Amino acid sequence: MVALGALVSVSFLVKEVVVIVDGRQSQVRAFAGTVRDVLAEAGVSVGYGDLVRPAVQEDVTDGSTIEVRHARPILLTLDGHTSRHLVTATNVGDALAELDLTPAAGKFSAPPDDAVPLSGMELTVYTRRKVYVVAGTSRITSRTTARTVREVLRQRRIPLRRGYVVTPPLGSFPEDGTVITVAPPRTIPIRPDVLRLNWQALAICEAQGNPVAYNPNGPYYGMYQFSLPMWQAAGGMGMPSTWPVEEQTYRAQVLYQQMGNRWQSQWPNCADRLFDSPQ
Repeated sequence: MVALGALVSVSFLVKEVVVIVDGRQSQVRAFAGTVRDVLAEAGVSVGYGDLVRPAVQEDVTDGSTIEVRHARPILLTLDGHTSRHLVTATNVGDALAELDLTPAAGKFSAPPDDAVPLSGMELTVYTRRKVYVVAGTSRITSRTTARTVREVLRQRRIPLRRGYVVTPPLGSFPEDGTVITVAPPRTIPIRPDVLRLNWQALAICEAQGNPVAYNPNGPYYGMYQFSLPMWQAAGGMGMPSTWPVEEQTYRAQVLYQQMGNRWQSQWPNCADRLFDSPQ
């Protein structure tokens, strides 16, 4: 009777526990009293960053389920910036969720259903950004996951002819809100003495510095109030007022050099402002 009682007592202490490790389920018979003890008996190691549910110090009862997900290192390059993370997800989709990223938000180097190995992986993400392209008279708003300015222009089928000036540089990363300008060739060098003139003061006098200014009397356009013939004579394309400040200023400087001693006739009311001292 004593032996039978001992057997019943021991049997009562044994617990049937379900242990799920990284998605793989197994049935474990254990005498342990806590989650930590059950895992130790089952030969399941737990380290930094691992997810264990219930917590390791919790008591275990018969029929309990213990889940373990081991941490996996992720080397994440997000829009060109690299950082290191630990995730417990076993596939890329769940890892993205842990990193607060969604597949719809951009372009990823691995599909969502790819496994994340215990050894970790590298993951490159390019988010969907809004950029603006100014090319001639065209104004384009583009949603893109492009890695470079060059790739944005290729996606929008904007040709790059020899000598054209692109800002920012073709190899640079197009951040959200980037304005990309494609300007005609700047084949005429500007003399240092011309660069030193106060072009800002001239623009303020002519059009209050407004690059989209329009005067129907000429008509005259832009911050330097070009007529279309003079704009074209300086190598400008399209309408002066459709171009950014840098392009309008360059064409004004070209025109100044081309006109020689007659340059004042282009800006008869404001020409002397070019010699104002910078503020």
